[in-house]
Amino acid sequence: MLAVFLCLEVDWLTGAQWCSASQVMRGDDRHNGGYCAPPARLPVPALTAILELRKVRKQYGDTVVVNDLDLQVHRGQCFGLLGPNGAGKTTTLRLLLGLTTPAGGSLTLCGEPIPERAPQARMRVGVVPQFDNLDPDFSVIENLRIFGRYFGLSSAVIERRVPALLEFARLENRANAQVRDLSGGMRRRLTVARALINDPDLLIMDEPTTGLDPQARHLIWERLKSLMASGKTILLTTHFMEEAERLCNYLCVIDGGRKIAEGKPHDLIDSQIGCDVVEVYGDELDTLRGSLTPLAERTEMSGETLFCYVREPAPLLAALHGQSGVRYLHRPANLEDVFLKLTGREMRD
Repeated sequence: MLAVFLCLEVDWLTGAQWCSASQVMRGDDRHNGGYCAPPARLPVPALTAILELRKVRKQYGDTVVVNDLDLQVHRGQCFGLLGPNGAGKTTTLRLLLGLTTPAGGSLTLCGEPIPERAPQARMRVGVVPQFDNLDPDFSVIENLRIFGRYFGLSSAVIERRVPALLEFARLENRANAQVRDLSGGMRRRLTVARALINDPDLLIMDEPTTGLDPQARHLIWERLKSLMASGKTILLTTHFMEEAERLCNYLCVIDGGRKIAEGKPHDLIDSQIGCDVVEVYGDELDTLRGSLTPLAERTEMSGETLFCYVREPAPLLAALHGQSGVRYLHRPANLEDVFLKLTGREMRD
């Protein structure tokens, strides 16, 4: 989704003109070798909302991709922006970063109007794209130094921040390792650390654990929780509902460019589902569904699974007990149940 936002030229993020990586590594200063420092960083206004969209609209031709969207992200929140493919998440992120112009509405990021002062706002933002775009020609520590120069940070400031970022990423012992020699989990942790080099007020993370094994995913979650404990504000997009449920303290679900639900994860689960779920697998589920439907609040078929939503599970579980060729799982409702109820179970391209 945001995979290309941080590669090639980086002036969209910093307001700086492009310079080569070798110039950055040499520490060329303003107007020396083509590098121009970004705008000076000003104090962040003491506002409750670090990000606000009001009635924002965007369309391409006759296709409306963001439709009168209202959002508020407050300081210290981990805010989850959820939606199926094509829901408008990518366009929303591009709008808030000033990468595309809205057809209507207003946006404010870090106290700055967007897109009018997008370069200034982006100086206070860190971005973790969906796919890693670290420079494979440099070491771990060199990647951090290069990125710090893109923000116009002095060498002294960068050298003060790098050790803490290496420790945060648990890469202290791999500081001089080449990026190409790192595991997928290590590269992902380095990408998160790199996004923190400018000490951002807001960290935007686009599907941060996609493609990682469970161990690496849990380590990323642990690192993100430490950021939240330190007071950082995070805007997270993810297709892992478990990730959203674990990390986010507020969620917004969008579809067709519109907000269709918002709230705290457990409040959404209670209001949208409000009961337990029994998943049933086996043969002749259509026939079995007829006998189970009177025992459930509602039932739903998806592929080879029958979902039974029950407030009192005992009668339905008793009916399933001893059924030949049938397996079942009784569990609490979760955020994935909410997401599928709101957006449907059909595949989106």
